[in-house]
Amino acid sequence: MSSSAKQFNTAPERSIDQRMDALSRANEVRSRRAALKGQLKKGTVSIRQVLATPPDYLLTAKVVDVLMAAPKCGRVKSAKILEQCRISPSKTVGGLSERQRSELLAFFGG
Repeated sequence: MSSSAKQFNTAPERSIDQRMDALSRANEVRSRRAALKGQLKKGTVSIRQVLATPPDYLLTAKVVDVLMAAPKCGRVKSAKILEQCRISPSKTVGGLSERQRSELLAFFGG
């Protein structure tokens, strides 16, 4: 393997400050997602609201994880919903097409 090929396989060097900033942002996203999932479970926020206008911190979350946070929606039901709406299990909320988002919203009463 040549030395130029090795360059493409390594992550860019980051300073400690950059790493700490990235870690801080990641922790913030995780805690906000956890809070939103808790609100979904309690019913204080509807799955329709979340899917129609997702907050920025939810755009990189997998749709299946968001669905599983909804009341009465476990792993099996979430998988069936994704299959019915023709959405890949690896799809993120921000990666949904208009058709996929519309079908999901229709499934949840819209």
